[in-house]
Amino acid sequence: MKKSEIRKLIAKYKEIKLKTQKIQNEKILEKLKEIEHEYFHETGRTLQLDLKEVT
Repeated sequence: MKKSEIRKLIAKYKEIKLKTQKIQNEKILEKLKEIEHEYFHETGRTLQLDLKEVT
């Protein structure tokens, strides 16, 4: 996976995370889990820890 694809994945995760603050939906939560899994599979790091390091 290219860096640009990883950045898109992170952006998509952040966007969905904002939606979950407004609406609690099973489909949205499942999509977050899929993105977290894909990120871990591609990078070997967890998405939450990488986002905490950035902020």
